[in-house]
Amino acid sequence: MGPQRIEYESQPLDVVDLDLDPFAQFQRWLDDAFAAEVPEPEAFVLSTVANDGTPSSRTVLLKQFDTDGLVFYTNYRSRKAADLAAEPRVAALFLWLPIHRQVRVEGLAEKVDPELSDAYFESRHPEARLASAASPQSQVVGSRAELDEMLSRMTREYPDGDVPRPDHWGGYRIRPSLFEFWQGRRARFHDRFRYRKFENGWQIDRLAP
Repeated sequence: MGPQRIEYESQPLDVVDLDLDPFAQFQRWLDDAFAAEVPEPEAFVLSTVANDGTPSSRTVLLKQFDTDGLVFYTNYRSRKAADLAAEPRVAALFLWLPIHRQVRVEGLAEKVDPELSDAYFESRHPEARLASAASPQSQVVGSRAELDEMLSRMTREYPDGDVPRPDHWGGYRIRPSLFEFWQGRRARFHDRFRYRKFENGWQIDRLAP
């Protein structure tokens, strides 16, 4: 690796600048990322742990967000789904480098109601619905041609793309117990604030960089 260094020139961030509600604070920063035209600001790294303790991470997309949590969608036969069945504790990481910010979230993941999965699936582009129904996600396949044939068969069966949501596809909601907001500062002396959930609300702490 060559000598690369980026100086972060963000404005100072103090606890008085933060919303007392971490969900409102997250929405504010997400809106800032969209306003700054950060590429795919709704993308986040989801980290899970398998039954044997093996960690794994992958990028997924935030599709819904409110005070109940963060919702993403996937194949229930995927590796991430197998991990979540064994261990529902997860971590999520949103990285918005152009604005020198990131947000970490920890919490428990649970399947959303089938009605919510149905509604989102029906809202998707027909090609995306066909691909989701055709793909045996995380399974070994012999070739790209084999994958393409799976999609072709599904397309022949549903030429208008109006495929119903498969039982093995749907959403998860992460119910947060912790948020951490990070903002880059000069000389790597960054600002970090952690929200931890307690019975009566959220406690905010500044963390050393």
